[in-house]
Amino acid sequence: MKTLLTEEQLRQGIERMAEDIRKHYDGRPLTIVGVLTGSVVLLADLIRRLDMPLRVGLIQAQSCSVDPNRPGPLALDVGLLACDVQGRHVLLVDDIFDTGRTLWEVVPEFDNLGAKSVHTAVLLKKQGRAEVSMQPDFAAFEIPNEFVVGYGMDYRDRYRNLPYVAALEPNERAEE
Repeated sequence: MKTLLTEEQLRQGIERMAEDIRKHYDGRPLTIVGVLTGSVVLLADLIRRLDMPLRVGLIQAQSCSVDPNRPGPLALDVGLLACDVQGRHVLLVDDIFDTGRTLWEVVPEFDNLGAKSVHTAVLLKKQGRAEVSMQPDFAAFEIPNEFVVGYGMDYRDRYRNLPYVAALEPNERAEE
């Protein structure tokens, strides 16, 4: 495992992204919706850096696949969303923009729920992997095409608690 982003680099990148978000919304009320489970650490750190009126909600988007290297169909559960988004500015927060399929499928759900606007923020944008025409509106970092863990991201339910982002070597992703 090699460290890609240290705790300090993460702190600085999230602060830069929070500043961009503050400028974009210019004090307007915001509903921030975290995409479970990978976004929880980013969501917690990000909302502490935003000084605007905000609501926080959660949804679950999960790839239904037995192979962690190949995404399957996406299962969305907006039933966890405890706040009404109709007529509100919504910022969807996810851990990583890899193929882009998750946000590609989640954004229209919020349009259907009557959000006034829907924007996206991610901790990491992976280079050269997008399979959709959209890009995240806010990204703290752009990274190479490596399998990453830590800071909320996992491999087989491990490593979420690392305070940094690391790339797993291929042999570390071998069957256990």
